[in-house]
Amino acid sequence: MKATSFPLSDITDREIDLNDFAGANGFLFVREGVGFAAVGISARLSAPKARELVNAIEHSPTDLPIGVGPIMFGSIPFDTTRDADFILPTVTLCKTREGETWVTVIDDAPLPPLVEPAPTSGNAQFTVRDGVAVPIYLKAVETARDAVRNGKLTKAVIARDVFVDTDTPVDIHSLLLRLRSSFGTSYRYSFDGFVGASPELLVAIHDDEIRSHPLAGTTPRTGDPVRDEALAKQLLASTKNQIEHRVVIDMVHDTLLPHCSYLDWEEEPSVIQVANVQHLGTLLIGKLSEPRIHVLDAALALSPTPALGGFPREQALQLISQHEGMDRDKYGGAIGWFDSRGNGVFAVAIRCAQFNEARTQARLFAGGGIVADSDPAEELAETQAKLQAMLAAIMRP
Repeated sequence: MKATSFPLSDITDREIDLNDFAGANGFLFVREGVGFAAVGISARLSAPKARELVNAIEHSPTDLPIGVGPIMFGSIPFDTTRDADFILPTVTLCKTREGETWVTVIDDAPLPPLVEPAPTSGNAQFTVRDGVAVPIYLKAVETARDAVRNGKLTKAVIARDVFVDTDTPVDIHSLLLRLRSSFGTSYRYSFDGFVGASPELLVAIHDDEIRSHPLAGTTPRTGDPVRDEALAKQLLASTKNQIEHRVVIDMVHDTLLPHCSYLDWEEEPSVIQVANVQHLGTLLIGKLSEPRIHVLDAALALSPTPALGGFPREQALQLISQHEGMDRDKYGGAIGWFDSRGNGVFAVAIRCAQFNEARTQARLFAGGGIVADSDPAEELAETQAKLQAMLAAIMRP
């Protein structure tokens, strides 16, 4: 198997939008204009075999920007005892940090037409229903809170799901464009009907630099700047949210530090605003020591973080399995890409929807970290706030 890469300018002087290139049936992973869109599947493999394959591909030229060339794109499920799922796209359009656009083709595959598919819209009817019943969710929150109070856990994340059914298939292309307008600074992704806009960077490796930007601790955004500023100050002052956040930062730091010659992080968390909620976030940046850890290994070591599972990890995951009442599948795991040199980016798989093959049903997820001071009714309200942005993006004409 071989891969060939060349500048987009070699074949057209037009700028191609990644969302348009991916369209309704392709693949997308992009943040603030940097990332890729792809079409076609040349191979589909579990994580170890995907890594073997991308290392074996003959690639020309070789001296290219990071992100250009054959990549494996896919997801790590929340339950990491299950196989991760990666594809080698047939044709990939990559936009680099430097603002360049490159095309990579596997085995001389023909290029798709570089035309902009028109997104569709209509007057679809929607119904929304709970997956996990609310009383089951509230009971799981109580169980997790009591386990923390009894000293069995430091934190556990309890989530729930809702289903959106429609009489007209949802156009994924249109949905991605709406997500771009609402989640411009998030990692927007589309992978086999798994679509979302995650504000949370699990891990990224670019040459010898490693980054992670964990989020934990949440408060709403109201649209009123004065009110939102007051809520942000309350979030920063909240002992409950600071505890929830600190658990995540300590785990990420302790996991990455052995692989770094140095690892810096913000002394105090900052408030990260997304479409309709605000989070506590802390950016960690380090320089990798030799031999460098592969981004896939880092993602597998971190996932699921305490921001989606809990701490201690095994005890929290056992409680989730026993009491949450659903299979999270891809939600709460990771979504991203890696190359043959160990570079890549993985986002935490949140703010997402899993569509059925007909695109007439979407399953949405939201959860929150449970600590000793958690109130079940407030946790339910937090999930409703987190669900709202994706619900609006799906149901908005």
